[in-house]
Amino acid sequence: MGRDNPLTQEETMASGSKIWTVYGLAATTGAAILARKTLNTFWKISTGKTPPKNPEHPDVSIGEAVAWAAASGVAVGLARMAASRKAASYYRRSTGHLPKNLEDVDV
Repeated sequence: MGRDNPLTQEETMASGSKIWTVYGLAATTGAAILARKTLNTFWKISTGKTPPKNPEHPDVSIGEAVAWAAASGVAVGLARMAASRKAASYYRRSTGHLPKNLEDVDV
């Protein structure tokens, strides 16, 4: 006898979870790359120099290393957070519910 719904609720949730994982990863990775490129351009315009390739190198001044680490950390972190929020909003509009890892969070 055939079933009307070929997927159980657990199978549907697992499928949705996989879709969310791929979608969320793509969104946050893309946002991080875009943020880094934008920050590189902003750094070049504002300082007239290319950003340090390795801020840990002893020839990079401590001020420049700290400024680059702080700016890149903030820019990439904010971009990833914004992309993840947008992806979760899109997921909720598409499926009618948030991804499992966000449903159980008290806001």
